[in-house]
Amino acid sequence: MELKELYEHTKGRMEKTIRSLHGEYDSIRAGRANAKVLDRIEAEYYGTMTPITQMAGISNQDARTLIIQPWDRTALNPICKAIQASDLGINPQNDGTVIRLSFPVPTEERRKQLAKEVSKKAEEAKVAIRQIRRDSIEKVKNMKKAGDITEDDQSDGEERVQKITDDFIKQIDKIAEDKTAEIMEL
Repeated sequence: MELKELYEHTKGRMEKTIRSLHGEYDSIRAGRANAKVLDRIEAEYYGTMTPITQMAGISNQDARTLIIQPWDRTALNPICKAIQASDLGINPQNDGTVIRLSFPVPTEERRKQLAKEVSKKAEEAKVAIRQIRRDSIEKVKNMKKAGDITEDDQSDGEERVQKITDDFIKQIDKIAEDKTAEIMEL
């Protein structure tokens, strides 16, 4: 593996971490109706646990209301039960054809709790980025030991990996800052 390939591989792994962080943040309910909060909820459908997103169409009625329209009406009750059993803390309203989820405005205490969760997830992402950095620097050192690169190349390689790491850490900080601002606004 050449140094350029190593840099691209490192960036690719770090980008996956950023995408994962975005996915984590999408599932945090910030008071706005967001269909992503249903991505990890599954309902029993003909004896099989099935994601709600595969059983129904999900749309926004307004900024605080989601409409879940199952393709099969027999799925209405299992979907309601799955939502009630989840950690969303929302009581679904079933009118016989669609399910409505009304997202209340979070309290100040709840917003602070969500902001802490955002910070915790950002720190976990930073730890993952640093682990990738450590792996990449170890590969650079192994390339030097194997005689594939010079000592100057090793030094430059380690600096480049550190610069890539710093850039991704800044991205994580910005993403977390934006999500915290979104949560804290009324």
